[in-house]
Amino acid sequence: MKVVSILEDQNIEKRIAVTPETAKKYISLGIDVSLQKNYGAHLGFEDSLYKDLGVKIVDDEKDIFDNADIVLQLGLPSDNKLSYLKENQSIIGVLNPYLNKKKIDDLIKKKINNFSLELLPRITRAQSMDILSSQANLAGYKAVIESFAHFEKAIPMMMTAAGTVPAAKVLIVGAGVAGLQAIATAKRMGAIVFATDVRMASKEQVESLGGKFLSVDGTENLETEGGYAKEASDEFKKKQEELLAETLKKIDIVICTALIPGKKAPVIIKEDMIKNMNTGSIIYDLAAIQGGNTAFTEVDKIIDKGGVKIMGETNILNKLPTSASNLYAKNVFNFVSNLYDKENKKININLEDEIIEKTLLK
Repeated sequence: MKVVSILEDQNIEKRIAVTPETAKKYISLGIDVSLQKNYGAHLGFEDSLYKDLGVKIVDDEKDIFDNADIVLQLGLPSDNKLSYLKENQSIIGVLNPYLNKKKIDDLIKKKINNFSLELLPRITRAQSMDILSSQANLAGYKAVIESFAHFEKAIPMMMTAAGTVPAAKVLIVGAGVAGLQAIATAKRMGAIVFATDVRMASKEQVESLGGKFLSVDGTENLETEGGYAKEASDEFKKKQEELLAETLKKIDIVICTALIPGKKAPVIIKEDMIKNMNTGSIIYDLAAIQGGNTAFTEVDKIIDKGGVKIMGETNILNKLPTSASNLYAKNVFNFVSNLYDKENKKININLEDEIIEKTLLK
C-alpha cells in the first residue's frame, strides 16, 4: 500500500501531514511513503532526512497521485490537483464538508473515499486520532501568547518599592480544549483568569486550572451527547449577555473560542459591550475564520474600537507549524493504522467501525 502527501499552499497552510517520525512508522508497517520534493524543508525536515528513512521523494505532483492508495493532507487540494485522483483512492484530512460540499460530491461521484478527520466521534478509542483536540490545544496556548504580546501592561502582579503593578484580568469565552489550555497558559503567566461556557460540565475543569467559572441559569442544558456546545435559547443568550456585559468592564484580555461545529460562530461580544471595556484591552478571537465571536472581528486584521484591539487569524497554527505538524501527523498515522488491514496490506473500509463510518463522507 502506498501513502503520499504533497505540499499545501504555503500562503494558507504551513503544517504537514507526514513528519519523519510518522514516515518511519508507516514504513515499519510495510507501507510505502512518497512525498513531494521539499515537502518538509520549511520546517527543517530536509528531503535527505526522509530519504534516509526509506521515503521516496517525487518532483511531479501528478506522479505522486498516480501511484497513491491514500493521500494525506491538511485540507482539500486545489481543483487542478484533485483532478489527478482516481477511482478507489482515498484522501484523508480536514476536508470541511460544509464549505466544500460541491468538491466533495464530485469526488464521491468519482468513487474516491473521503475521510474528514474533524468528524471523528468523541469516543475513547478515537482519542489518539483527535485532530480537533491536538490542534485546539496549541491554538489556545498561542492565542494567549499573541494577546499578551499586544497588551501594553505587565501580566503578573509585581510588588516593587515604587508601588504594586496589578495582575491582568483575562476572560476565556468557551472552555473547550482551546479554552482550557488558554486558562492554563494565562494562569501560569500570572494573570487572574475567568471563564464562561454554556456547558456546566466545564465548571470543574475551569476551577481545577485555577480559573473562576462564570455561569448563568440553564447552563446544564446546553451540551450535546457528543460533548459539544449546542445553540442556546434566546432567554439564555439574554442572561449570558447581561453577565458578560458586567464582567467585561473589568477585563483586560479576552480569548474567544466559542464554536458550534458546522455553523457560523455565535456573536457573543456585542458592540455595546466593547464600548464599555477599558482602553488598551485586547480581544483575541479564535473563532474568526467562522465569522467570529465579536461584532467587529475581521480575519487577519487588528481592529481598534475605542482603544480596544480585536484580532483573529485565518490560521494561528501557522505560527506553531512544527509542533502542530508533529501532533497532526501522529493523529493521522493512528487513523490510517485503524483503517489498514495489516494481514492483507490494504485499506479495510469497515462501516461497522464507528470511527470509519463517522468520518467517511457519503
